[in-house]
Amino acid sequence: MQSFGWQPTRREMLRGAVGGFGALALHGMLADQAAATARAEAISPGDPLAPRAGHFPARAQRGIFLYMTGGVSQVESFDPKPKLFADHGKTITVDNWQGKLGEFKRYLKQPQWKFRPHGASGIEVSELFPHVGACIDDICVVRSMESEHTNHYEATLGMHTGSFTFARPSIGSWVSYGLGTENANLPSFVAIAPHAPYAGAQTWGSDFLPGCHQATQVFPGDVPIANIQRRAASLELQQLEMDLRASLNHEHREQRAADLALDARIRSFETAFGMQREAPAIFDLAQETDETLGLYGLERGQTTGFGWQCLVARRMAERGVRFIELIDTGSSSNWDSHGNMNDHIALAKNVDRPIAGLLRDLKRRGMLDDTLVVWTTEFGRTPYHAEPNALGREHHHQAFCSWLAGGGVKPGMVYGATDEYGIAIAENKLDVHDFHATILHLLGIDHQRLTYRSSGRDYRLTDVSGEVAKGVLA
Repeated sequence: MQSFGWQPTRREMLRGAVGGFGALALHGMLADQAAATARAEAISPGDPLAPRAGHFPARAQRGIFLYMTGGVSQVESFDPKPKLFADHGKTITVDNWQGKLGEFKRYLKQPQWKFRPHGASGIEVSELFPHVGACIDDICVVRSMESEHTNHYEATLGMHTGSFTFARPSIGSWVSYGLGTENANLPSFVAIAPHAPYAGAQTWGSDFLPGCHQATQVFPGDVPIANIQRRAASLELQQLEMDLRASLNHEHREQRAADLALDARIRSFETAFGMQREAPAIFDLAQETDETLGLYGLERGQTTGFGWQCLVARRMAERGVRFIELIDTGSSSNWDSHGNMNDHIALAKNVDRPIAGLLRDLKRRGMLDDTLVVWTTEFGRTPYHAEPNALGREHHHQAFCSWLAGGGVKPGMVYGATDEYGIAIAENKLDVHDFHATILHLLGIDHQRLTYRSSGRDYRLTDVSGEVAKGVLA
C-alpha cells in the first residue's frame, strides 16, 4: 500500500473529530447569540426593554396573572356538577389514576359547597367564592382546561413556561421580551409572592432570554424589595455616580463583542436606579382611601396578605409595569387538599375578596378594558377517591378551571365543558399551550412569531402547538 505521509491513530482521529464537533457547536452558539443580539438591537436599539408594538393591535396593554398554588378543586369552585351530588358514594371505573393508566374502581365524592347563579349571566359559582361570584359578569370562566402532568413541580413549570420537563422562559418573560415596558424606571415583569411555588424561581425566570426579562420578586411585608433605599447622600450625587458608571459601561461594551449578559447587567443597574425613585411610592398605601383599602379587605398600615398583593399590582399596572404575577402561597400550606377539603375554606377566604376588589377597582378606573386578568392553578382535583369516606381529593390533570377577565375577553360567559362528573373534557378542550396562545393573542402577540433562537433552534412559549381560543375573544 502506498503511503501518503502521517497516518493518525484511531485515538487521534477520534480526538480530532471531537474537537471539530466542539468547534462547530461553539460556532453555532456564538452565531445564535450574535443573531439574537442583532434582533434585539433591531427591535429596540440600545434598550431591550423599550416599549414596542405587538404583532397586531391589542385590547390588553398589560397582564395580571393570579396563580393559586397546589391545585384548586374544579368541582368546588367554578364547575358545578349536580349529578356528582346525586351520585355521591357510587362506584365508577376510571382509566387514569394520578397519571397511571389502567382500570381503577373509585367512589364518587360530592362537593362540600353548593353552587348558586350570580349576575345577569347566571353563571354558577361555588359558595367558596362569593365576592368573585358577584363579579362574574366581567369574567369568562374556562371549564375545559387540561394539563399534561399530574405532579406539582412539572404542572407548575408547564403552566408558567409551557415546558413540563425543562426550565424555559416564563410567560411574563416572553411578554417582556415581546412588548418591553411602558415605564423605564420599573421592571417590565414583577412577581409578588410571599414564597416560591413548586418549581421555585424558575416559574418567573427568563432562562435563555436576556436576564433583563426575568421578574423582580416583591415580598409582602415591611421591606418588599431589598436595598431600595438610596445610599448616596443626595439624589444629585447618586445621579453623578450613575452617569459615570454609564459612561464606563458604554466604553467597556464598545470594546467587546455583543454580550447579552453584559447588556442585561447594565440595564439592571439602570432599572434599579429608577426603582429607587418610583418603587417607594408604589408601596406607600397611605395614599389610598379607606374605601379603597376596604375594597381589598385591607386595614390601614397592613403590608401583608393577598389583598396587599392585589392593590400593589393595581398600582404597578397603572404605572406601566407590563406583566405582574401574584402567587397566593408557596409549596406548602396550599390548595393541595389531600387530607381534607376544608383546607380550601381559609385559602379561598384569603383571595376571594381581594380578587374581586382588584376587578372592581380596575373597572371603575377605566383600566379593566386594557388590562388582562388571568386566574389559574396547575391542575384540578379528583371528583372521586379510592376510599369511600375520604375527606380530601387527589391530583387531577385531565380537567380543571381557569378564568380570564378584562382586555379583549368576552365577559359573563362560560367556555368549554366537562362531563357530568367533572372528570374529562367534553367540549372545547384548552391545554396549556392553547391557554398561553390565547393570553399572548389578547396582548397583541402572535404566539407562533414570538421566538428566540437558542442552542441551534427557535423556541417559543407554546413550543410546537397551541391554538387561540377564539370563543373567549370579545
